[in-house]
Amino acid sequence: MEMKDLIATFTQQLEEAFTIASSAEFRKPNRPINNLVICGLGGSGIGAKIVSNWLQDELQVPLTLVNEYTLPAFVGPNTLVIGSSYSGNTEETTMAMLEAQRKGAFIFGVTSGGQLAQFCDTHGYDCVRVPGGNPPRSALAYSLVQLVNYLQALGFITDRVLKEIKSSISLINEEQAAIMIKAKELSDYLYGKVGVFYGETKYEGVIVRARQQFNENSKYLGWSHVIPEMNHNELVGWGGGDDRFAPVFFMAEDLHPRNMKRFDISMKAVQNKSNALFLLEAKGRSLVERSLYLIHLVDWASFYLCERNGVDIMDIEIIDFLKSELGKMQ
Repeated sequence: MEMKDLIATFTQQLEEAFTIASSAEFRKPNRPINNLVICGLGGSGIGAKIVSNWLQDELQVPLTLVNEYTLPAFVGPNTLVIGSSYSGNTEETTMAMLEAQRKGAFIFGVTSGGQLAQFCDTHGYDCVRVPGGNPPRSALAYSLVQLVNYLQALGFITDRVLKEIKSSISLINEEQAAIMIKAKELSDYLYGKVGVFYGETKYEGVIVRARQQFNENSKYLGWSHVIPEMNHNELVGWGGGDDRFAPVFFMAEDLHPRNMKRFDISMKAVQNKSNALFLLEAKGRSLVERSLYLIHLVDWASFYLCERNGVDIMDIEIIDFLKSELGKMQ
């Protein structure tokens, strides 16, 4: 399927993800779980980052994200370790899961197949399989729903987030035409400049996802940061800013009042240096709805920017080369 079609069917993928989740059955841990770890990278790992933002005010146990080969020292029998790898062959994730097994952790997998599915099948770990064959960055809907559904099924959270994901489907479908118009405006604004993406901390997963989508889909470099942390370092860096940069502020109505003021001051300071600013305002009644609205809009913007840049949206030749070279290591 073409990337344009994969973006266009985002809400259909969410619906399919709910169908998969509805038939999944899970074993409950046979001992107390004191902490959670989710392992994943790139398009497979960003879902965990977004989910962690959604759950930060609800989860009563610590959640740690692992984006490398090794696990924190605290991982042990009272840790739930979730491996999220769309292909099932992400080497950092598969190696981390082997370490989780050695440490005696309770293990769960989300994948379309590959080594992770085989690992779970061989050792009797629960594993949800999602449809495969597409770029991991286009499969976010599946990992989001499966991660939230699993944590809800095990009793770590209520069904609130699942309900809000479902309501997001209607929101995005209703706003689709307006989303595509705004996405085109964003791509035109970013073209030929360096994108700089800012949002509040609870939207960090969303803005990291935005940067990743422009990286992979549009073959476009940029960076992202969060407020208020950005106010303690990067804001000073804008003293050397100029009109090469295209700042984008992800705005939402649920910002902390102090951060709302920080946004106002930061936007004025940045715009004075860049001579431009794009305010991307989220729609929705909850953090989940607003997040998914922004994610879908940026996906379209990355597609339109790819067209303007005249590049192949599916090309990941450099990543394939990297994997090939790593495969030569003994």
